[in-house]
Amino acid sequence: MIRVLFVCLGNICRSPMAEAVMRDLVEKRGLTLQIKVDSAGTSNWHAGEPPHKGTREKLKEMSISTSGMVSRQLRTSDLEFEYIVCMDASNVENTRDMLRAYEDTKIFRFLDLTSHKKDVPDPWYTGNFQETYELCVEGCEVLLGRILEEHGLE
Repeated sequence: MIRVLFVCLGNICRSPMAEAVMRDLVEKRGLTLQIKVDSAGTSNWHAGEPPHKGTREKLKEMSISTSGMVSRQLRTSDLEFEYIVCMDASNVENTRDMLRAYEDTKIFRFLDLTSHKKDVPDPWYTGNFQETYELCVEGCEVLLGRILEEHGLE
């Protein structure tokens, strides 16, 4: 089983959006037995809460489920994930500190996979859930391609 973890600050906007988008891509390709997707936050501010209303609305508009998703804080056992994908540079730094994995290359910034080379803007502050969704789709498609190639799937 290949495990992918998306990480942001509160785990209610960006990382659950990426989780839901990636789960949708994995399901559509029939890879649910090979790839597990989850998300977490570096803070515990929203632990146990569902994704932000804006995230849920955007994903519902795109027919992508958020069923069963609740926020949780990053924990040391998350270092077992093969891919730990952070939404911004601050999340990378905080994740490495929390997991004590300073040189671990499996912890990386999401958009470094794309030509954007920047952080995913937080719609908690920007209100732009469409932009976050578009970046998540692009990043998840690239990440899934990388996973398929690296693990000889499909």
